[in-house]
Amino acid sequence: LLIFVSCMDLNSILHLKTKIVKAGDINQDGQLDFDEFSQYLREHEKKLKLAFKSLDKNNDGKVDVSEVMQSLETLGVKLSREHAEKILQSIDADGTMTVDWNEWREHFLFNPATNLQEIIRYWKHSSVLDIGDSITIPDEFTEEEKKTGMWWKQLLSGGVAGAVSRTGTAPLDRLKVLMQVHSSKSNKISLGSGFKQMLKEGGVQSLWRGNGTNVLKIAPETALKFLAYEQYKKLLAGEGGKVRTAERFVAGSLAGATAQTVIYPMEVLKTRLTLRKTGQYSGMFDCAKKVLKVEGIKAFYKGYVPNILGIIPYAGIDLAIYETLKNAWLQNYAKDSANPGVLVLLGCGTVSSTCGQLASYPLALVRTRMQAQASVEGAPQLNMVSLLKKIIEKEGFFGLYRGIAPNFMKVIPAVSISYIVYEYMKTALGITSK
Repeated sequence: LLIFVSCMDLNSILHLKTKIVKAGDINQDGQLDFDEFSQYLREHEKKLKLAFKSLDKNNDGKVDVSEVMQSLETLGVKLSREHAEKILQSIDADGTMTVDWNEWREHFLFNPATNLQEIIRYWKHSSVLDIGDSITIPDEFTEEEKKTGMWWKQLLSGGVAGAVSRTGTAPLDRLKVLMQVHSSKSNKISLGSGFKQMLKEGGVQSLWRGNGTNVLKIAPETALKFLAYEQYKKLLAGEGGKVRTAERFVAGSLAGATAQTVIYPMEVLKTRLTLRKTGQYSGMFDCAKKVLKVEGIKAFYKGYVPNILGIIPYAGIDLAIYETLKNAWLQNYAKDSANPGVLVLLGCGTVSSTCGQLASYPLALVRTRMQAQASVEGAPQLNMVSLLKKIIEKEGFFGLYRGIAPNFMKVIPAVSISYIVYEYMKTALGITSK
């Protein structure tokens, strides 16, 4: 350990010390005693062994450049041979351009954030970054996470993070819905006037109308997405069970459509509750009962078609841009490690989600208006095509983007809140903080 430390600069020592203490501090007292440190080394070495074996495709006890490229490609990361060699050289101690178990162990033993499992966890495109929309790519888990039961803890962490994130940004989400449904050329609702209108009509608590239903649907939707995604990936997998980016996109889109089909009535209820006047409904069940009585069962699937169609451009653009950004980062900055760090992860997720929203927003607006038509006095009951034509004729092309300002405003706080809460939840559930 002393020899290892003597070769490092002070900043690196302090950085690694903090990460190791955080990863190995079992009793959370802020200190790492000998027993905790010994246990951390034993557990960490087991993880490193699994990571090394997953890289060593031909089981010859060594990892070469082609195996590095192949492993990263399974994560959707297309890396040039030159950059793969740079990653390998940072680990290769004897200059043979191959890495054996001893070199792998010595390089990663005192760095808990740069083993293969960590790279996978960082680079996978997951819905941990919750922005309050229902059309995100589902979570992915490694085989090791599935075998150890770690996946359900991460799903739970993501669900709680999503609930806190959506609650924190609910006022902006309600303002977006109001602007989508009620704002027009003759009745423009701005950010300021929209908030004043909500406060005047129902007070501060009215800013969170519809949020309860929005939070309640996270659990069934997340579970359905995960289960459906796993099945679709198996059906679409190529030779050797390999799932490429294109298959992930199709599987993610189909999983999103499956989950949406089941929980869509809750989407309609959320919109109705968001737009309700004070005293109109006493809660979600009262709203469901009144909608069923007046409009029938079909009311719970109004806007379903544009909602399903919106999944394809959102998921496709979101995933494509995410993959492009992470590949660009690796090509330009991954000289010593393939680990991008938190800021890169948040940046990729925020930019890709924002671009996905830009593409799918017109369909989301049409969906919301169709869901709300019966609750707006004098509003004709139009189908998707007729509604699109009406919006363009009366409000122009930019009428399809009503309410997008508060929608964009909530992206960064939503992503930040969900990530922070997710990390705290992982710690609370005993998932090693990375």
